[in-house]
Amino acid sequence: MNTHSEQTHKIHIPRLVVAAVQGRSGKTTFTIGLQRALRERGLLLQGFKKGPDYIDPSWSTFASGVPCRNLDAVMMTKDQILHSFCTHAVDKDIAVIEGAMGIFDGLDWQGGNSTAELAYTLQAPVILVVNTTRITRSVAAIINGVVNFDERINIAGVVLNQVARPRHLNIMRKSIEEYCGVPLLGALPKAKDVEIPDRHLGLIPAAEQDALQSRIDGLAKLVSDHVDIDALLDIAKAAPPLVDPLQTPQREVIEERVKIGVFKDRAFSFYYPENLEALENEGAELVYLDAMKDSLPDLDGLYIGGGFPEVFAQELQDNLAMRNAVKKASEAGMPIYAECGGLMYLVKELVSENNHYKMAGVFDCTVAMEKRPVGLGYAFQRVTAENPFFTENTRVVGHEFHHSRVHFPEGAASQKYGFITERGKGIAEQNGALCDGLVSNHTLATYHHFHAASSTEWAERFLQLSRAFHKNK
Repeated sequence: MNTHSEQTHKIHIPRLVVAAVQGRSGKTTFTIGLQRALRERGLLLQGFKKGPDYIDPSWSTFASGVPCRNLDAVMMTKDQILHSFCTHAVDKDIAVIEGAMGIFDGLDWQGGNSTAELAYTLQAPVILVVNTTRITRSVAAIINGVVNFDERINIAGVVLNQVARPRHLNIMRKSIEEYCGVPLLGALPKAKDVEIPDRHLGLIPAAEQDALQSRIDGLAKLVSDHVDIDALLDIAKAAPPLVDPLQTPQREVIEERVKIGVFKDRAFSFYYPENLEALENEGAELVYLDAMKDSLPDLDGLYIGGGFPEVFAQELQDNLAMRNAVKKASEAGMPIYAECGGLMYLVKELVSENNHYKMAGVFDCTVAMEKRPVGLGYAFQRVTAENPFFTENTRVVGHEFHHSRVHFPEGAASQKYGFITERGKGIAEQNGALCDGLVSNHTLATYHHFHAASSTEWAERFLQLSRAFHKNK
């Protein structure tokens, strides 16, 4: 295990970044297989995911047995990234960081939030996964292109993916040995039944869990059989020590806690661990609920994250008691914070594939599903005076990913909004400005996904509102 006694001390954390030339190269399947293989060796590991994604981290968590953490240079500062990494990986045997998209791809042409920049921030060696479909000797040129593009980045090894047959591998191996100064650590053959379903784990019925477990075990065997894991571990252990630039503040002992409900079920499963921990650190006792089965207990606040309510719309509609209780709680002034899927639950009606489902009805509008993404990417919001969870005129950074659109009935009363959208799709235009964040009493429902690292105010305000509601009940 790795330990450190003072924040200023250097911390030795064995680590690897898994990257690729482009998306769909096999990063996720290799990462999952590697994590499970390391776990089967008895190693305690910490998984990280570059970017704001919720789905890949869920597979990492399933494979490693440890909650995966996101590292995102748009929603987090460099110091926050280092602090999160050191905090969660310091007592682990190895940290495995999965990149996103191509290694140099970022928000702009400079790649400021790319996988390469994250590897540089963490001073982590990179394992490059290369999809070898319909390519042989040219693979050496691709590898050299990556190695020479940014010499700050340590491309420490290569893993080939989708290798067709021994002759295919032999040509590529000899080319890499002749032209590249990077070791070939393994080659994964084309294999059936190893692809990871696009569905999130929360969507998969319990009856399918054994099949998924078998698939991940199969990935682990594939990696163990075809990749030199000992060499990977040696590379990870050679990573230089790090210094945590931030000190974890000592929290005051909070004697009286307030209860904040959290919808956490197959319909609502997108939560950053840091968001839940931030609420607990401020004095929340989190009460996890199934929106499809449970009733609403006596609470002081409610947090509804993202997910796939459209897939479970019938079950959500059928739980009339929960829907009515949530609407009543909002009308009574209980603070409710809802993101994306949570927004969809709080409207009057959800429309999916021409089917209409009744939701909680906190807001007099409808959400309709569309075939293509409506909002996708990072979102920057400016806070309005109506927003109960943030200070007016502050900037909130996050991301959005939704296939739905909000529709208001003709003649609807003017809607209050918590955000002016500076970057993103928002919900609607009002007074010449693009807006997001439906507001009613102390309820905020937004397409914006927020990471607690980007603002300590969110949890503080949430708890202030919850304590005031508890006191006045």
